[in-house]
Amino acid sequence: MRLLLVEDEPRLGRALVRGLSAEGFAVDLATDGRDGLERARHGDYDAVVLDVMLPEMSGFEVVRALREDRNWVPVLMLSAKDGDYDQAEGLDTGADDYLTKPFSYVVLLARLRALLRRGAPERPTVLAAGALTLDPASRRVTRSGAEVVLTAREYALLEYLIRRVGEVVPKIELLDHVWDAAEDTDPNVVEVYVGYLRRKIGRGALETVRGAGYRLVGDEGSQVG
Repeated sequence: MRLLLVEDEPRLGRALVRGLSAEGFAVDLATDGRDGLERARHGDYDAVVLDVMLPEMSGFEVVRALREDRNWVPVLMLSAKDGDYDQAEGLDTGADDYLTKPFSYVVLLARLRALLRRGAPERPTVLAAGALTLDPASRRVTRSGAEVVLTAREYALLEYLIRRVGEVVPKIELLDHVWDAAEDTDPNVVEVYVGYLRRKIGRGALETVRGAGYRLVGDEGSQVG
């Protein structure tokens, strides 16, 4: 397995290269964010171990640029920044895992093995369906570039549907995943909120499939049913 390590601290970089090489990994080392980004873009890596605080470009900027390029190489971020918001930012920008310094080398290896088992499936940080986009990190929705203002429930409904774009999603499944299971909610509320959502994203973007459920297509195609 070929790894890219992006770490500017010389002692830690050398130690990780030695340790990972001893485990059978082929390891390339970059010492600044810009070099790391170029190597990740053009090298055939199975995973990237990426520090957050780097010269030239931060690790956050590197992983964001990779995901914007639709490069899905698994990324494990390393950082001395252990705040909740720092970890959330790393994961929201597209990292697959986040490990704070100082860390256990045994845990680093275990997390790397877990990433490698998963491989590199497509997992965009911004979800899209035709002209619609939804950014879970900022909770921002756009249609043809224009912002769409949604209520919290409308947003939750759209997020669930956009994650299943092109699939028929039964009404009962939407009720289970978008509404509080502890509440005694009338199933017809789904139809009501589908109507609200259609008025904001376009009627043709959300189809009714009679007897089956709803399907988000994300364009202005004809409605079924």
